Amino acid sequence: MRKLLLTLFFLAAGAQAQTAVIPLWPEGVPNAKANPGPEKIDGTFISNVSQPSLTYYPAAAGHAAKTAVIICPGGSYQFLAADHEGRQYAQWLSSLGVAAFVLKYRLADYGHPAPLQDVLRALRTVRAHAADYGVAPVRPAGSSNSVAALDAVSARPDFALLVYPVITLMPPFAHEGSRYALLGAHPTPEQVKAMSVETRVTAQTPPVFLVHAQDDGAVPVENSILFFQALTRAKVPAEMHLFERGGHGAGMGAGHGDFSLWPKRAEEWLRDHKLIQ
Repeated sequence: MRKLLLTLFFLAAGAQAQTAVIPLWPEGVPNAKANPGPEKIDGTFISNVSQPSLTYYPAAAGHAAKTAVIICPGGSYQFLAADHEGRQYAQWLSSLGVAAFVLKYRLADYGHPAPLQDVLRALRTVRAHAADYGVAPVRPAGSSNSVAALDAVSARPDFALLVYPVITLMPPFAHEGSRYALLGAHPTPEQVKAMSVETRVTAQTPPVFLVHAQDDGAVPVENSILFFQALTRAKVPAEMHLFERGGHGAGMGAGHGDFSLWPKRAEEWLRDHKLIQ
């Protein structure tokens, strides 16, 4: 799916392949803060993001990428788990022949709609420059009545892989930290419902692959179940893998029982949908 003109790339040595960091808003970040302060890095966690970007991981040598994936690391909109839910996913996808892009997006200090703006811009940027990455061209059309040329490019993903996702912001299964980070302490019921993804499913929702653990103590497993049920009602192709143990935040880490097998199941799903060779 991605990214800005190659002349905007800042090249750096990568662990698996050469990576490129691409500014997401070279013309200026929407609703930018005058003095945002420096980005904060605590180990592999990033916060206080004011300059969103994409880090590009090309498909591994010997692969002809036709599919691109934008990776959105988790962190309750308080921080980004940039390594085990970012770089590691990108390197895995690269090994499968996917052009992978890790999104660094704005967080709670901006609130809604900043993270949404960033992921939509990421989708449009990658899709607009698909030829630069050798991936499939645009399928759906975008909006033709925008003043920004890039907004004419579709921001609808062709598929989604969601690992222990926050889906609902409504009680009793909401992840309250995410709701607070996005909408503040006193959102209206209308805002909460509008931001609960299970209420937004239609027949046009793209195919979805879901992973969750029953013992997830942070984001209740019902988040994935509610979404799967909504997808099924709308007749959207969906596959869900629920594991007895795995907790939350495991990423691709070993030592979590059967939960650690989810990347293999995801690879099979990608092949079945002809997204990888």
